[in-house]
Amino acid sequence: MSKRDQLSEILRAHAPLVIAYSGGVDSAFLLAEAHRALGGKVLGVIADSPSLPRAALAEALAVAHAIGANVEVVKTLELDNPDYAANPPNRCYFCKAELFQRLDTLAATRGYRAIAYGENADDMGHDRPGRVAAAEFQIIAPLRDAGLTKAEIRAFSRELGLPTADAPAQPCLSSRIPWGTPVTPDALAMVERGEAHIKALGFRVFRVRHIVEPSAAPRAKVLIAPDELPRARELATEIERGILAAGYATAELDPDGYRGPSL
Repeated sequence: MSKRDQLSEILRAHAPLVIAYSGGVDSAFLLAEAHRALGGKVLGVIADSPSLPRAALAEALAVAHAIGANVEVVKTLELDNPDYAANPPNRCYFCKAELFQRLDTLAATRGYRAIAYGENADDMGHDRPGRVAAAEFQIIAPLRDAGLTKAEIRAFSRELGLPTADAPAQPCLSSRIPWGTPVTPDALAMVERGEAHIKALGFRVFRVRHIVEPSAAPRAKVLIAPDELPRARELATEIERGILAAGYATAELDPDGYRGPSL
């Protein structure tokens, strides 16, 4: 049996199903495959909070619409939790616990049998606090259990014509704030404005790091993928202009560029 057939079998065994959907590579593929296998017996649910850029929410909804799947938006309140707002290394645990609690209530109220999220087989090689929350709420991970890797998910997404097939990873805005620096709506809004400016300049892979030091206004460190750095240097003045307009006191373009897990 192929991995894709295994995925379909897992999905059918847990229908009707709620999917924690973000619009990223993994969850978009999972939603598309679930819709193909289950039709109306699947519901994608997007968690909306200040840590999700407005553009990302709109894009996620557009992808779900293109897939043809049912999707809803639920408000999550992780920023109201002091354990999350303090920004510890396991911050993602508190975010996922908030989301899964809401999905658990939704599923129980509306007769869904299970809840799934988009962890894949490659993710098992990384320490992910959200996995702890998933285990606590008995959230299933069909992509992981079918043995699907990120590369395979991207390849199958290309076959399906999903616009997410080659999309870069885009973790939540809170990930731009160093551990131990409090996560606040104002800080997230500054990051969102700064990154929206850089995206509007045509860059594809980037981060705006939100740096706060005692008795000083926040400053930004701008990280752009190495292959886009030459153009970034040409547009350094324009990048700085937008970052300062976002509310930062200074803007530093990191000379080494952004080197995330995929780079």
